[in-house]
Amino acid sequence: MNYLIGIDVGTSATKTVLFDEKGQVVVSASREYPLYQPENGWAEQKPEDWRDAVLETISQVVKESKVSKEDIKGIGLSGQMHGLVMLDEKNEVIRPSIIWCDQRTGAEVEDMLSIMPRERWIEITANPPLTGWTAAKILWVKKNEPENYSRCRHILLPKDYIRFVLTGNYATEVSDASGMQLLDVPGRCWSEEVLEKLDIDPALLGKVYESCEVTGTVLPEIAGKTGLSEETKVVGGAGDNAAAAVGTGVVKDGTAFTTIGTSGVVFAHSSQVTIDPKGRVHTCCCAVPGAWHVMGVTQGAGLSLKWFKDQFCGDYVKEAEKEKIDVYDIINKEVAQVEAGSGRLLYLPYLMGERTPHLDPDCRGVFFGLSAIHTRANMLRAVMEGVSYSLSDCNDILKEMGIDVEQMMACGGGGKSPVWRQMLADMYECSVKTVAQTEGPALGVAILAGVGCGLYESVEAACEALICEDKSTEPDAEKSEKYKQYHQLYKKLYEDLKGSYKILAGL
Repeated sequence: MNYLIGIDVGTSATKTVLFDEKGQVVVSASREYPLYQPENGWAEQKPEDWRDAVLETISQVVKESKVSKEDIKGIGLSGQMHGLVMLDEKNEVIRPSIIWCDQRTGAEVEDMLSIMPRERWIEITANPPLTGWTAAKILWVKKNEPENYSRCRHILLPKDYIRFVLTGNYATEVSDASGMQLLDVPGRCWSEEVLEKLDIDPALLGKVYESCEVTGTVLPEIAGKTGLSEETKVVGGAGDNAAAAVGTGVVKDGTAFTTIGTSGVVFAHSSQVTIDPKGRVHTCCCAVPGAWHVMGVTQGAGLSLKWFKDQFCGDYVKEAEKEKIDVYDIINKEVAQVEAGSGRLLYLPYLMGERTPHLDPDCRGVFFGLSAIHTRANMLRAVMEGVSYSLSDCNDILKEMGIDVEQMMACGGGGKSPVWRQMLADMYECSVKTVAQTEGPALGVAILAGVGCGLYESVEAACEALICEDKSTEPDAEKSEKYKQYHQLYKKLYEDLKGSYKILAGL
């Protein structure tokens, strides 16, 4: 039997999973690490934490599985997108990584727009300049920490720093590179025009591969530390959402998924380059060679629920520990007792600013309609509904662009919630399905590794053979009508508060 490893370098933890060639989980392991917020709106992590978590979890799964190292043919890498990792001439990390949800780069986005028109940015990179993306972060360091920028010899994304640790190679692949705002997305290569305009040396960037291409093999010292073979291949892999698409079988036209992790995403596959001229959703290369995807992003999806749980649900946490159950099972049970609409209570999930559809780093979270009649359960349901309205905004834009989605898959931590899936089905007015396989990004990049190692003919063929549907949630027509009314008010609230957000940011 041949085996494959999928590694997902997430925001809260790294998860490493060993699969057999039939896509079945053999062993998995995860390690958590902190997120640092030195100032309001900033978000950083230490790449060394990711490195340590990856090496520990690889060692654990190899040891526990008792699989022969020669039978582990390939490794696929997935990870949080957009993070800036800078290495010096000794390959040491220069500063903590500024990660995807950091919103400090508003001035740099304005600089980018003064350097080149918004329309040209969209033509080349398929997206307007964005605060969360890597290019603006590079400019921020260049402007605010010139001594660090002068030391920089290599710029990598989070998962690609792990690739360097494992293989010694500086490389990336098209799906993750699409989120740097430096890639010619239609052409699937670095944009000479963008790099020249931003005065970024191309030598700082790694070679760009397709997601299922082999990018190197495991270094001898890493093989010694982890129990892997030096012959084990490491393929391009994918950004977290492109990896989740493969892991849920969203690899052909007409398929899409919604994921609710720390952030939330509505993601549709497209065999053609489809770009929103307004820049509200993101077009990127996907992990299937020669194809693309369009996605809308909610910055504070699962983050909103986790924040509320951490701040106001300490008794639920203690109860879950006592009963040895998941605290979110208790939350779902409470929320299910509250009717749709949360008793005329609305939540805007803008804890970290927002991407789709507002592209506004200054907006912040709001409870609207709060009264003495409301309970904690009302507020919890309002949080879940607010995230769902935001995801529905994303889905509406895909429809407007003519992307016809025949089925919507649900994944991520929030996708496991029957209550949340019902909200999505009611708002999307279509079936929301899950797959039997639950490893999402880790499975997706393991499949890419299998393609790169020759175990599968293609990404599409592998998904057809390995992934099967599980549950299906159907929309409730009465609730759908109710949510349409609330959604209109939800959208109006942002417009009403837009100016006030700017005032708040300036105080």
